[in-house]
Amino acid sequence: MAHAVPTRGTPTGTRTGGPGTGASGHTTPDVLGERTHLLAKWAMPLAIGLVYGYWAASIRRHGGPVTGWNLLFGFMTVLAFALLWYVVRAVADRLPREGHAVLWGAFAGSALGFLYSGSGVAMFTCVLVSLLLAAAVTAGLYYRYATHQDAEDARAARHGTLSRTT
Repeated sequence: MAHAVPTRGTPTGTRTGGPGTGASGHTTPDVLGERTHLLAKWAMPLAIGLVYGYWAASIRRHGGPVTGWNLLFGFMTVLAFALLWYVVRAVADRLPREGHAVLWGAFAGSALGFLYSGSGVAMFTCVLVSLLLAAAVTAGLYYRYATHQDAEDARAARHGTLSRTT
């Protein structure tokens, strides 16, 4: 017999106590606390931005020596990437799932296009590859958001509560 795996904050047994408690009064454990999630929310764009900035700076110097201008370019790229990530995340959270997916797809395509254009390829190739990535990210995220939201809505309808209004 198959059993559903409990998720964070869901009861592990039948409800006898307050909300979110199981038969023994315990909820499933949250391995990473709220503080850790907050730290990851702000540190991840910076960490990915550091990799992105190093990558952009290494493409720009074309195997030559590392210079002060090259370091400045790399750090400015980190700053721009991280700030854009924070802005896209803040704006995307307020959009419906279609807009959310399109915005993240545009961000991913633009980020790749910036890196790819620095390598000296033809602009048509750069734009084509960026559009392909943007379309793939948009399609993938739309599928994810649509299936997860539909499942949440069905679950809420079964329990008689609305989890999300759009």
